[in-house]
Amino acid sequence: MQDEENKNFQDVTQETPAAESGAPDGGAATGAEQKLAEAEARLAELQDSFLRAKAESENMRRRAQEDIAKAHKFAIESFAEAMVPVKDSLEMALKVETPSIESLKEGVEMTLKQLVSAFDKNRLLEVNPQPGDKLDPMKHQAISMVPSEQEANTIVSVLQKGYTIADRLLRPALVTVSQQK
Repeated sequence: MQDEENKNFQDVTQETPAAESGAPDGGAATGAEQKLAEAEARLAELQDSFLRAKAESENMRRRAQEDIAKAHKFAIESFAEAMVPVKDSLEMALKVETPSIESLKEGVEMTLKQLVSAFDKNRLLEVNPQPGDKLDPMKHQAISMVPSEQEANTIVSVLQKGYTIADRLLRPALVTVSQQK
């Protein structure tokens, strides 16, 4: 398409000197003027298309930035919605005048289930290694080394569970590991 425009431009420039020299062929001058007008119209059309495309890309970029800002602002919304029932359950438990040990235990268990459900829904997963598992420094933090019959650098006990969110470590599991014999 650009080659065609270049050819049209060359044709116009080649015919223009003849028209300017006052050649008796008036048809050539009119043809050159017509080609020039067509080329100018095509140029105006292309400029308009370019400006529209540029404006559209700017609008898309602006909308994408707004979407990212909204995503950052409301990223925690899903997690907050899942946590509200947990708070409600805890508040209800505190309102009971004379709770029994059994009712408190049952309420705590139900609240824990709600919390675990909220964690699962939002991809907040536990890192809870078992004794004998190999120490993984990407998920575990060794607090101390203790003498043990287990293989060296294996987990003896878990002091605190760790958590990942969407495959990213939020908090490492705190563990004790076995020493070399």
